Parts: sequence; C-alpha cells; structure tokens
Amino acid sequence: MLSFVIFAPLAGAVIIALLPRSSEGLAKWLGALVSAIVFGCVLALFVAYDRDEAGYQFINHLTWLDSDLSDFNLQYAVGLDGLSLPLILLTSFLGLVAVLISWKIELRPKEYYAWLLVLETSLLGVFSSLDLIFFFLFWEIELVPMYFLITVWGSGNRIYSAWKYVLYTFFGSAFMLVGFLTLGFTAGTFDVRELADLGAIEGAILPAWAIFGLIIVAFLIKMPVVPVHTWLPDAHTDAPTAVSVILAGVLLKMGGYGLLRMSFTIMPDVAKDASLPLAIIAATSILYGAVMTLVQKDLKRLIAYSSVSHMGYVLLGASAIGLVGLEGASMQMFTHGLITGMLFVLVGMVYDRAHTRQIDDLSGLAHRMPFITAMMMVAGLASLGLPALAGFVSEVTVFLGTFEKHEALTIAGVIGIAFAAGYILWTIQRVFWGEADPRWAELTDATAWWERGPLLAMSFAILAVGVYPAVMMDLFETGVAPIAERLA
Repeated sequence: MLSFVIFAPLAGAVIIALLPRSSEGLAKWLGALVSAIVFGCVLALFVAYDRDEAGYQFINHLTWLDSDLSDFNLQYAVGLDGLSLPLILLTSFLGLVAVLISWKIELRPKEYYAWLLVLETSLLGVFSSLDLIFFFLFWEIELVPMYFLITVWGSGNRIYSAWKYVLYTFFGSAFMLVGFLTLGFTAGTFDVRELADLGAIEGAILPAWAIFGLIIVAFLIKMPVVPVHTWLPDAHTDAPTAVSVILAGVLLKMGGYGLLRMSFTIMPDVAKDASLPLAIIAATSILYGAVMTLVQKDLKRLIAYSSVSHMGYVLLGASAIGLVGLEGASMQMFTHGLITGMLFVLVGMVYDRAHTRQIDDLSGLAHRMPFITAMMMVAGLASLGLPALAGFVSEVTVFLGTFEKHEALTIAGVIGIAFAAGYILWTIQRVFWGEADPRWAELTDATAWWERGPLLAMSFAILAVGVYPAVMMDLFETGVAPIAERLA
C-alpha cells in the first residue's frame, strides 16, 4: 500500500493531463478523488502501524539498478517509522486541503491540478525513502511542479520568486549530492538503514565533519534558517494560496526531517559536536524571524517570517541531542504544518474577497466574516502556543528537552514565544476587530463546503492534538528513540 500511496497522485496527474480540453472541468473532481483516496490509505497505515515496535514498517524493497562494475546496487526502498508516518499523514491531509481550496481555479485547471498531484508524490517520496539516491531524486522532482505553480498561477513578482526558490534549493542540493555520493561510495551502500548501522564512516576522502556540513546545508536552506531564509517570504507572497499551504505545511518539514533522518542518524558523532552551533543558529532564527514578523505589512509575508521563527524551534529541539528534544522537534514539524497551513488558507480567503493583503487597508472584518474570524482566532492562538491547542505541546517539549543543555539559548526561544503572542494578537486586532471600514461592507463570509470543510477539519486536528498529544507524541517517540540512542 505504501508504494500505491506514493505513486497514486502521479498516476492521477497523468490521467488529468490527458483529459481533453472540453472535459477539463473534471480535473478538480479527479484531483479531489485521488487526494481523498491517498489520504484514506495513509489513515489505514496510521491505524495499522505497530506502536510497540520501533523501526521501519510497511517496507517495499527491490533492486532498481544492478551494476556489474560496482560492489553495490541502487535500491528502490521505502518504509515508514514513527518519524516519517506522521509527516506522510500531514502531507496527504494538506494535499487534499490544497485541492479543495483551489475549487475556483479557472486558469488552466487541468495543468494546475496535475502539478499539485505531482508535487504530492514528490513529498510522499521524500518522507518514505530509505535510499539516499531515491531521497535525492524525490527531493529534486519537487522543484518542477513548484516552479510552474508559482510562475503560472502566482501573483506579483512570481517569476523572480520562483527562480529564487529554485536556485536556493539547487545550491543546497548540489552540496547534498556530493555528501551522499561520498557516503555511498565509501560505505558501499546508499541504504539509510545500513549506513545507520555502520556508525562512524571510515576511509572517506573527506573528513566526517565536511560530509556532515555538505549534507546539512540543503536541510538548513529548506527549513529555512537565518541567513539562508530570504527565498521564503518571496515565494510565499507570490505563490497561489494552495501552494503556500503546501510550502509552509510540508516543504519546510523536508529540511527538519532530512536533518534527523540523514544527518543525525547516519553521523551521530558529528551531530553531537555540532550541537552548540546548531542551537545558536536556531536561537538566531527564532528571534530574527519574530522581530521581522512584527514589522510586516503584508499578511502573507507576516506568516512567512513567523515560519522562519517557528521552524527555529525544530532546530533548537534537535540541537539538544536528547530524546525529549528530538520529540519536541518532530512534534513541532507536525503542529506547525497544521497551524501555518490553516493560517495561509484563511489569508487566501481574505485576499480572494478583499483583493488586498495589506494590514493597514483591512479593518473590522469580523463584522462581515464571523466564521473566518473564528477560525483565525483558533489558528492564531495555536500559533502563539495557547495551552490545549497543538502549538503549546510541541514548544513546551522543545524547551524541556533543550534547557538542560543550552539554558541561555532556550530562554531566547521562550522570548520568541512572547514576540509571537504580540504579533499574532496585534494582527488579529487590526484586521478583524478594528473599526468597521465601509469599503468592506459587501464582503461575504466563507459559506461553501469546500471552504468550511478544510477549515473545520484543520481546527479539529489542532484541538485534538492539543488536548490529547499522545496520539502523535507516542508515535514520534518510536521514531526518534533509535536516533537518540545513537546520539547517546
């Protein structure tokens, strides 16, 4: 079923691309059907996963390239553990949300939904690959649909933003590929499981710290951290709403996942030595992102910079090199995906109605959009870490796991939470609770099923994880416990 989950969106994209122009109205229905089937299959895997057994499950493995000139083969190997399964669940859920909130797309809908499904396949492949080469292939495939989705269906300076995103990712990927090839040729395998069992990599042409640095560059760019974060605000601002949801909800998690799965799992000794530098980078990103969020005038750029700050908590938790910190980092990836994805959906709905994202132009929208306002309150309060909502659980776990090792930098992270409360509440007050502006007297609330359905589902998930975090935390523990053991 796992291979079906990965490649079903790609098959759906091919079918949609082959539709005649006279039937392109079916594209959104086919996209929704395929995404719903994939999400249903992932739910089945989520229920079937054995939480009492750490390690990879649902493994599919076969030889992809068998060469007589080398001592090893390239393998198609995919599988899920407690770290990757929640991210697969998040990807399939937000993939369905992205299709539904795009229901009114009229510009070349056939190509639009096809690219969305190709993007989903690439992301599912990244989180399930157990081979370095396949991980890299899925990582790179993601660039193609992202480029076209931003350049064709984006707004503003979309060509510049798309190219900036591609160039930043290519830059990091080039270093990552060198690191992967060095690891594979030195160890005689590209299998992540075998590389993890080797422990220290001996006999490489590059020192271990250099290989670690080559690989981690791509992950830090993708997260992103300061100073390699500048592609993110531009990409978010000019991307269509659905792409912003996927970008913030899933694509940024590729960096955090790669950090834990590849860098920390395969090279634990170097990861321990890098603990303090990574914590410093994390604290810098948290505070810089929070301060930059406070001064933003565009709602999308505001949420984009808040993502820079919040993804810093992922790196901060990982830098603790302990079980609790790793659990918090993993949980932060999941909860941030839900919360920020919901925020971008709401900003997109406001923009579709008011045709502006400038905070200074918006005021008193709660009088015209009570449902959207209520949903914004849920997502905003979750983002600032209100107890009983998803964001609180992950951030507290990060602090608990990091404080003993990096006290001062953990305090810096707590200060970032204070900033978050400021910019979230200030933004909601200005946009929704200010004095009613006569210009927006004719605005309508979200009433369609494809608008309310995704928002209600995301708010339910945020509340459910906040009230009963063990449903995810126990799963993440089975995934990061083996990593913590290697680091210990």
